[in-house]
Amino acid sequence: MSGAAAAKPERGQKPLPQGWRWVQLADVIREAQPGFASGLRDPNGVLQLRMNNVGTRGNLVWDEVLRVPLEGRSLADCTLAPGDVVFNNTNSTELVGKSALFEGYPEAVVYSNHFTRLRVAVEALDPGYLANWLLSQWEAGVFRGLCNRWIGQSAVKNDRLLSLEIPLPSLAEQRRVAAILREQMAAREKARAAAEAQLEAAKGLSGAYLRDVFQSPAAENWPRGRVGHVATLLPARSISSDGDTDVLAITTACLTESGFEPSGVKKARMWARDAAACRVSPGEILVARSNTPELVGRVSLYTGQPPGVVASDLTIRLSTHSQCHAPFLSAYLSFLYLTGYWREKAGGASGSMKKITRRQIVAEQVPLPELSEQERIAAELRASGDCAEKIKRAAAEQLAEIERLPASLLRRAFNGDL
Repeated sequence: MSGAAAAKPERGQKPLPQGWRWVQLADVIREAQPGFASGLRDPNGVLQLRMNNVGTRGNLVWDEVLRVPLEGRSLADCTLAPGDVVFNNTNSTELVGKSALFEGYPEAVVYSNHFTRLRVAVEALDPGYLANWLLSQWEAGVFRGLCNRWIGQSAVKNDRLLSLEIPLPSLAEQRRVAAILREQMAAREKARAAAEAQLEAAKGLSGAYLRDVFQSPAAENWPRGRVGHVATLLPARSISSDGDTDVLAITTACLTESGFEPSGVKKARMWARDAAACRVSPGEILVARSNTPELVGRVSLYTGQPPGVVASDLTIRLSTHSQCHAPFLSAYLSFLYLTGYWREKAGGASGSMKKITRRQIVAEQVPLPELSEQERIAAELRASGDCAEKIKRAAAEQLAEIERLPASLLRRAFNGDL
């Protein structure tokens, strides 16, 4: 609403456009009813809205639903109706207060005690406008300041919620604002989904390039040899909290498909003689020896930055011989990781933590074309990987920009600038 004279602010409030006013939420809410707790499950029971059903952008998602028994309650007393706004009154401090508009469902839906059901005075307040305003307050961190906190949870009580003041234009203007927000949020969701898909595709490019090389017809004719014949295992030692030396230790976060990531290095302590033995040199290949099934066997080539890092016994170190080009061997071992080879080969009693052994690594058969061919392939893969990283960064930046849109859009909406 541009060009309108501003309403006079009161009690330190910011100015509003002509025709808008500040109203206490309690004056335009007909009912603020908390839900009910149920620790029971009943596959034949009633559908209950849970915290996981409310998205972070004011949308309801029904991918996972839960059914509970009514336990003697009246369905009419705790059912959601189209136009109800659900306010998440209890959650982590960062998530408490996220809200959504209920627009209906093919069957009856009740709601848990983590929510308050808000029903508006329809002659004064549009529910879609309210839901978006609550979302704007959540985005601005207002509810973090209203929380009562205890271990693991925070809560906003009804009296504190209803004491908030909401900027209110005419009902017609509320509906116009809500309609614009609905349209633009829907467009934003489509853009976000497209950007996420682009980012996921970009993340898969490195693997695709490796497959093109190592699953090619030419690769089938390359001679093969054991890793132990073309590379030497180097020592790695345990981190020790009572060690006498501060070190910069390599973690799995350093080992990525796009290369060694220096930010994954962490400060630790180790005994001095161990630290000297396991200091890593540029050109070494590093393999994650023990980790989750998704990360075990992850590989990277250490480039020398940051200098002076050490490898703990969770990392396997390899130094290649003259007949093997280190970037080529690193690329092949990355190919094995990306195709899930080590997830299948790794051992370990725990399903959540898997291990590969040094013996497995040195016994692994690897392709060994002529050294010049190894160098050529490694150079091409490096160039392709650099291109993939640029695409991935661009997609990530686009996604981050899209993620910032709702906060900006909501601020404009409730300043009267739509």
